[in-house]
Amino acid sequence: MGRMILILIALAFVLAVVLIHLYNKLVVLRNAFKTAFAQIDVELKRRYDLIPNLVNTAKGYLKHERETLEAVIAARNQAYDANRKAAANPADAGSMQALMQAEGHMTGLLGRLMAIAEAYPDLKANQNMLQLSAELTSTENKLSVARQAYNSTVMQYNNSRETFPSVLFSGMLGFQAAPLFQVESGEERNAPKVSFP
Repeated sequence: MGRMILILIALAFVLAVVLIHLYNKLVVLRNAFKTAFAQIDVELKRRYDLIPNLVNTAKGYLKHERETLEAVIAARNQAYDANRKAAANPADAGSMQALMQAEGHMTGLLGRLMAIAEAYPDLKANQNMLQLSAELTSTENKLSVARQAYNSTVMQYNNSRETFPSVLFSGMLGFQAAPLFQVESGEERNAPKVSFP
């Protein structure tokens, strides 16, 4: 009887050590993908700051495109709000989905604005527009790299929580699957073209 109690105590100790290790590993991976999202957040905020400047620069030249300019600003504001909610909890699938949709809509409108701007030679030659376009292109590139890093860390986290033995305890310990930052459609996949000669 005493030997059986010792075996049960040893098994309980081993199980406790395994649970502590799994828990700590999942916490580290969850923090890693939250940190990776923070980099996306930085680049999105930079993009959100550039867009009003871009629209204001274009306003003087695109007097007949007022609807497009207003739509870009409205989409920017919607994406900004969605980003704030997602940044508060990148593990929330609903917030991330709303952000991806808002970003896709804004990217499409921004691409439309840039296509319209191409038809205005004076706007294309404007130094401020050239500088803002270069900054936006740089931001889009940095954002792409940040999304890749985020998705990589999310994949590590999700793989860790879904493999044995973590899969037995991850849900019970409160570790839910994290959403990837995926681009949904072809329109969203194409970053807005911002090349001015």
